[in-house]
Amino acid sequence: MNQYTVTTTTGDHIQCAGDQSLLDAALRQGVWLPNSCNQGTCGTCTVRVVEGTVDHHDSPHVTLSPTDRTQGLALACQATPSGDIVIEPENGAGGTVATHPLRDFIGTVIAVEDIAADTRKVVLHLDDRIGFTPGQYVELTIPGTTGQRHYSIANVPGPEGMTREIELHIKRHPGGLASDRWAFGALSVGEQVEVSGPLGDFRCSDLESEGGVIMVAGGTGLAPILSILQTLLAAHPDREVHLYQSVRTEEELYARDLLAELAARHPNLVVKPCLTRQLWDGRTGYASEMIVEEFGTLRGWSGYLCGPPALVEAGRRAFKRRRMSPRRIHWEKYTPAVTQDVMLLT
Repeated sequence: MNQYTVTTTTGDHIQCAGDQSLLDAALRQGVWLPNSCNQGTCGTCTVRVVEGTVDHHDSPHVTLSPTDRTQGLALACQATPSGDIVIEPENGAGGTVATHPLRDFIGTVIAVEDIAADTRKVVLHLDDRIGFTPGQYVELTIPGTTGQRHYSIANVPGPEGMTREIELHIKRHPGGLASDRWAFGALSVGEQVEVSGPLGDFRCSDLESEGGVIMVAGGTGLAPILSILQTLLAAHPDREVHLYQSVRTEEELYARDLLAELAARHPNLVVKPCLTRQLWDGRTGYASEMIVEEFGTLRGWSGYLCGPPALVEAGRRAFKRRRMSPRRIHWEKYTPAVTQDVMLLT
């Protein structure tokens, strides 16, 4: 397969195979390009092809229109080079962001635990240390198939941002290739799974800043929030943090012991479970509405949102309504996996 040189307008030179996506090549060589969903639906990884041409493959038209393509735009997670090219990220160059190169691992399942209704914790021991920034995720190739799925890392990395064990929280979706048929089906301790990571722009970004922090986690969106929360508190034990844990029913709440322990150690951490479809003794309703009611201004604060798109968008509006600076709002949307042909391996 031909090898081409991809040059960024910031001066990075990336070697990319003709059948390799621009994003994959960049991340594996330690050159950071903005990325989020990595399946062509969010547009975060959009680049402008300044010189040369690319093959767009199956880039969704809803994300990148034919007009966009004629104007030189491409999705780095989908496009491959047709020759030597020069690119410029549309969403800001990531070269200044500390990052860990994208790598491939073999993970062995060492623990499986049901932690809430239709929610399971899976712990993998990797064949080598992975480096990641709290908030990022990994891609799993589901055993026995060619299908791939993304899961946020819930634990905190060790020294130098490295670890050999990663904790994933998987929500069951009826008929789901990864959740229903694997994590809640054929999965067993000792099984091996292919892992690639780290990926994603959602990350702990406030270690050097001051001011309070509001976090909103919807369902298993709590996974990366837990990693970010513990990292922030370790760096700033007295920082004021409000965590809204949003689920539909009480039986879907999880990590309650861990959160209670953190709150006991850090009096300025306030954990606020809220249910959207069940009346109970605690908060009932939507976190975004509660934020507007409970805070007069959020100037100087930072916000983290992770979960379903509706929760994230409502949270962003609430933060902006209370004057939180857009540059201090960080989010990750959990979107359904793109439907694609998946081969069952025998």
